[in-house]
Amino acid sequence: MSDRRFFPRPAVEAAFNRWDWALLPLVLAVLVLLALAASQMARPFHLGEPLPLTLDVAWLPYYLLRTTLRMFIALAASVVFACVFAVLAAKVRAAEKVLVPLLDILQSIPILGFQAIAVAPFIALFPGNLFGVELAALFAIFTSQAWNMAFSLYQSLRTVPRELEEASRIFQLSGWQRFWRLELPFAMPGLLWNMMMSMSGGWFFVVASEAISVAGQDIKLPGVGSYIAVAIEARDLGAIGWAILGMLVGILLYDQLFFRPLLAWADRFRFEEAGSEQAPQSWLLTWLRRTQLLARLGEWPGRWITASFAPLRKTYDGRSIRARPKAANPLWARAWDALIAALVLFAIWRLVSFIHTEVGWGEAAHVFRLGLLTLARVLVLIAVASLVWVPIGVWIGLNPRIAGRVQAVAQFLAAFPSNLVFPVAVLVIVKYHLDPDLWLSPLIILGTQWYLLFNVVAGASTIPTELRLAAQNLGLKGWLAWKRYLLPAIFPSFVTGAITASGGSWNASIVAEYVTWGDTKLQAAGLGSYIQQMTTAGDFPRIALGIGVMCVFVMALNHWVWRRLYRIAEERMHF
Repeated sequence: MSDRRFFPRPAVEAAFNRWDWALLPLVLAVLVLLALAASQMARPFHLGEPLPLTLDVAWLPYYLLRTTLRMFIALAASVVFACVFAVLAAKVRAAEKVLVPLLDILQSIPILGFQAIAVAPFIALFPGNLFGVELAALFAIFTSQAWNMAFSLYQSLRTVPRELEEASRIFQLSGWQRFWRLELPFAMPGLLWNMMMSMSGGWFFVVASEAISVAGQDIKLPGVGSYIAVAIEARDLGAIGWAILGMLVGILLYDQLFFRPLLAWADRFRFEEAGSEQAPQSWLLTWLRRTQLLARLGEWPGRWITASFAPLRKTYDGRSIRARPKAANPLWARAWDALIAALVLFAIWRLVSFIHTEVGWGEAAHVFRLGLLTLARVLVLIAVASLVWVPIGVWIGLNPRIAGRVQAVAQFLAAFPSNLVFPVAVLVIVKYHLDPDLWLSPLIILGTQWYLLFNVVAGASTIPTELRLAAQNLGLKGWLAWKRYLLPAIFPSFVTGAITASGGSWNASIVAEYVTWGDTKLQAAGLGSYIQQMTTAGDFPRIALGIGVMCVFVMALNHWVWRRLYRIAEERMHF
């Protein structure tokens, strides 16, 4: 029986037939660059020995290359992590009960918290070698990239259309075949937009990643982040301007050479009966597809994946008794729930003991009040950002030509480190005697608002063309169009963007509520400024208290707000 009786033609050819491996040479080129970067990372280094850094513009291209390669290494690790997490959380109910709350905790831990935990072990793992410090920086960049990609892939796996799930059962696809032929292709557009956002998120925290300062130790790795940190210390606006220009050049290059070909390539995975009217274009992808040698080189991964289907196929057909669904033993589920409850109670007991012996209940109450202030800032700013960027994101996603033009601009704006806006904010607040508690707040959403935009663009770009045409034929306009098909279509992506934007805003509060420019320091009352102060002072018990309280707030917000919206998206608000 032909596949075409069950699927629209593009979906069969794209997902259930074969992948297009024309981009393999591009991936190989990236791997070669990563190998060269790894060779540069491993060289002798002694703690306390300052690394040679200069504000000479001639060194900026080298710093830009080092930073970009670090981000691509972290991006590759983030993709692997996202795939493993999403499959386990979406497929295994017992794992989901642990992994999703764990991801909530991980995304709520600020990058400074990861540094405080990871720097010393990585340096101890490779004593006398720069590789340990480089791994610490890579780990910090990884923590700024991985969580939104994991949430995006998890959301996509949970919202695969029911008719496609039924077809995969009819064709008796194994779990491995289902992942490669259905789930990953279906999730690819959203995953790629979140990969772009992850790269931009890495730029946003690049200063904190490369200019590591924990417990009085100041380590600056060669890179744009350290270049910016030195320029801020020296109040050198010219150097900051050159750093911004270098970032723009770097973003334009990897947009044209990496992300734009990927987006044009992923258009073939649109699950719809009619192809998109205005497919994304990439000159590099067109060239790769027209080069016969590169095309032949790109065929072997497809043969390898296809060959892997044979040993990993189902060993029974649809009529076998093994194909019948088996009811899970409730005793195992109850035992697992009991184990999780026991671990939660143990964690609560340890937290109570820690507060009682290390910091005191008065300090804990003070930190909780600071958390409420930061929570109010985050919720207000997320609401304002949603009102601004959701309509813009839908407009961009529905117009591929517009998306191609603004793609690099959006990446640059999302990548723009908030540290470079701090001098202007400090000068304006000091000059006009403004209240830092109010006027430092917008800096929190400066970098994280783009999670909303990129996810909404990804959701709108996957709206089937036939659905758009049906809405036009029915004359849906204005609020009626938003209510009947636009909001339901983008709702899962919006919730993913809101979750990651919320977690990112808590992280951004660390650098936005405590701002320095030379000797001038401004701080707003909040949990972020508290963690920043304690990190600078090297007070690890209070760092742990601040991070713990932040985790509690983020988990509560995700459980009571975002998780309920996720369930609505899974059950009703998707196509």
